[in-house]
Amino acid sequence: MPIDPSARIAPGVELAPDVEVGPGVIIDGPSTIGAGTRIQAHAYIGPYTTIGAHNLIGFGAIVGHEPQDYAFKGEESYTVIGNHNIIREYVTIHRGTVPGSATRLGHHNFLMALSHMAHNSSLGNHVVVVNGALVGGYVEVADRAFISANCLLHQFIRVGTLAIMRGGSRASRDLPPYSVIDDTHTVKGVNLVGLKRAGLAAPNIAALRQAFRLLFFRRGNLKAALARVEQEVPPTPEVAHLLDFIRAAKRGVAMGPREADADRDL
Repeated sequence: MPIDPSARIAPGVELAPDVEVGPGVIIDGPSTIGAGTRIQAHAYIGPYTTIGAHNLIGFGAIVGHEPQDYAFKGEESYTVIGNHNIIREYVTIHRGTVPGSATRLGHHNFLMALSHMAHNSSLGNHVVVVNGALVGGYVEVADRAFISANCLLHQFIRVGTLAIMRGGSRASRDLPPYSVIDDTHTVKGVNLVGLKRAGLAAPNIAALRQAFRLLFFRRGNLKAALARVEQEVPPTPEVAHLLDFIRAAKRGVAMGPREADADRDL
């Protein structure tokens, strides 16, 4: 087992035989770390943490530490990390704040240096979180979303699948799937590049563009706009998912810019 002699591993830690543990690493227990995972120098793994297979935990990263929440009283709560994730240097991922709750990271995600996942947040699969981005408590990020550098996500919001936030943008409302987000939760267009890379067919993309024009670029009653989309736009699975996402919003949904020249086709 390739464990550096300077690492400190607590009783109750379960390591797969091929886990690599670098110099100065601290692993608190109980915790479990799966096959093929590498933990680089001076990282910290907190108690009640489960890490799956073939993950990279970067230099100085902190995974499963106590939440930054006045309500936390030291109870047992969890951090659950899936497989094939890249967690780069100095990333922080904090465990749940409510007893028995968890912060969750799915599979094949890439968290770049100095990004943060707060307590009880969750990321799906194939999500990218770029340097310095902050994911607040209870935030839910769906599959294949892209959170650019230094973005700020307010607690309790949702980020839809294949949404992309431009660098330095921020949100305190839900961000619709398939959207390009800029400024303060402002929909600037359809994520055409992401949709094409995901293999979406041209008619499906066209239907989403039509739905976006009705929902986000004509100021008016949202309920009426949803009804128009149902009546006028081809009922593709993506359009249905977009409508369901909006109707499920509890904190409001990002809308389009007021200016007429929005770059909505990005």
